Amino acid sequence: MKIVVLDGYCQNPGDLSWNRLKKWGDVTVYDRTPPPLIEKRIACHEVVIVNKTPLTRDTILACPSIRYIGVLATGYNVVDIEAAREKGIPVCNAPGYATDAVAQHMFALLLSLSNRIPGYGKAVEEGEWAKSPDFSLFKEPITELSGLTMGFLGLGQIGTIAADIAKALGMRVIAHHASRPPAFVEMVHQDALLQRSDILSLCCPLNEQTKGFICKNNLKKMKDGVMLINIARGTLIVEEDLAEALKNGKVSAFGADVLSLEPPVNNPLIGLKNTLITPHVAWASKAARMRLMDMTCDNLEAFLQGKTKNAVNGL
Repeated sequence: MKIVVLDGYCQNPGDLSWNRLKKWGDVTVYDRTPPPLIEKRIACHEVVIVNKTPLTRDTILACPSIRYIGVLATGYNVVDIEAAREKGIPVCNAPGYATDAVAQHMFALLLSLSNRIPGYGKAVEEGEWAKSPDFSLFKEPITELSGLTMGFLGLGQIGTIAADIAKALGMRVIAHHASRPPAFVEMVHQDALLQRSDILSLCCPLNEQTKGFICKNNLKKMKDGVMLINIARGTLIVEEDLAEALKNGKVSAFGADVLSLEPPVNNPLIGLKNTLITPHVAWASKAARMRLMDMTCDNLEAFLQGKTKNAVNGL
């Protein structure tokens, strides 16, 4: 069997191994594959594994050798799953591999912003503390989280873990959209979520209802000085509207690991005061990537045994 990984670098920049795949056939791994080379590199491979390389309907139809598609991610929107289903090709993803890592990153952003870690760290590096007449250098206000209300738009696996952390820090927790909320979480309507949250965290999937949720109209409903965290999808936010809200103080701080276009080009949020943006790395702890590698291999092994595991297109 011939196996090709079209964009393996982010999954394995050199600290993991592809060896387990090799027991099932000849393996070719590319760090990245530009669109003009996708069909050529698939060629006669039967197993195609991707992260963000798009497999469109045209590509799937043009590559009759494909028997199986594995996605090195939880999201699978890069694959035309309907075209794959029509051709009898299972598409299998890796749900939940980075749940703990992403929840951790959410609070890394929130704590960095509420305690002004970047600014205070820079002040020490630049010698401001050394010149201070006092033992404590006070430059920016620090926000204590205990007693505040943290709201969640979406409360799946990641949101549920994050809600536990919020509770442990002494916050009240409210949410909109949850299938099995913990008993301590108060479920509220969408407008109540916007109106009551001191901190709003976006943990929901991207769909027609959530796309552009953070917009001028919904920002008006939020508390003055609200803090906003996004670890879900960049296009949940109308970035120009949020940039204006950050500039006028409606939103006091914004932390994100995702943007509408990645890598970003002329993004209006980058460089604004009280904004902390990381380059889509919440998922990327070594432990999480090891789980992702294991799940990807487990999915393929199940397929080769005549079963499917984590198939997203009903095959």
